[in-house]
Amino acid sequence: MLVKDIAQKLGAEFTGDGEIEIHRVANLITAQEGEISFLSDMKYRSVLEQTKASCVMVKPADAEHVKCAAILVADPYLGFARVAQMLDREPPIAEGIHPSAVIGAGVKLGEGVGIGPNVVIGAGAEIGDHVQIGANCVIGPEAKIGAYTRFYPLVSFYHHCVIGSHCLVQSGTVIGGDGFGYANDKGEWVKIPQGGRVVIGDRVEIGANTCIDRGAIDDTIIESNVIIDNLCQVAHNVKIGYGTAVAGGTTFAGSVTIGKYCIIGGTSVFNGHITIADQVTISGMCMVMRSITEPKSVYSSGIPAQTNAEWRKTASRVLHINDMYHRLLAVEKELKELKK
Repeated sequence: MLVKDIAQKLGAEFTGDGEIEIHRVANLITAQEGEISFLSDMKYRSVLEQTKASCVMVKPADAEHVKCAAILVADPYLGFARVAQMLDREPPIAEGIHPSAVIGAGVKLGEGVGIGPNVVIGAGAEIGDHVQIGANCVIGPEAKIGAYTRFYPLVSFYHHCVIGSHCLVQSGTVIGGDGFGYANDKGEWVKIPQGGRVVIGDRVEIGANTCIDRGAIDDTIIESNVIIDNLCQVAHNVKIGYGTAVAGGTTFAGSVTIGKYCIIGGTSVFNGHITIADQVTISGMCMVMRSITEPKSVYSSGIPAQTNAEWRKTASRVLHINDMYHRLLAVEKELKELKK
């Protein structure tokens, strides 16, 4: 694309030569001719004079520091994301219907659907227009997939589950597997059939090898515009609100409700049957055991790494906290008596 065409699509102004051809996005430091980069962190402003990029996206205030063509945007990082989409060369996941695909009775296929090798689609499923389903995916009976949604290879999408339009599901993800529901009869586990579904909104992206369990009775719900990273566990009857972002390795126990626009750091763990308010930020490695009722609050609980020698001292002291607590109470009581 030409610089002037990129600027036009972004609704932005540009400086320098608008006829320069741009082929791909690149890092500001390693960019070469024909590539476009961006500056969003002021500590890298000095790099602008050295970059070999043909064009850089910057805020208007930084235009004077750019030696090449520049596109002036309020948020250069967002501009970078938009341009990366424009220049994306990712091949289709699937085109046409491969002869090895197995399509059950009564399946409804929209226009322009791509179905890869060895895909199995159960009876009565509904596949929207321009959906792409990669090799070896399994779509359960009466499942519904919205228009323009893409499944990378090896996705399992169980019976009766629903996903909206313009979604993306990475390889190895399982949506609609049974929740962890059992009763105990004198030491013997009795399975509780999981009769709910997983219902996913529009424009949701789910990373590789993530598991989203179907509801036990009611549905597990992922609202629109949610992004979930790799290797996450979403248990039965969880609800994740609109616009929330979940980083890798996070685990939600059953019946957790997450509000809208929350930011959840990686490897966090959520106790079951709790509610998190809207716009809450959870730092990485948090253990969230109770509901959070204050919107826009920030929580942290992970312990930063220490040298082994420091950690051994810390761990040793932690083991004696209860004893220290009672000794402190005794000291406070004695001090109170002395003051009298």
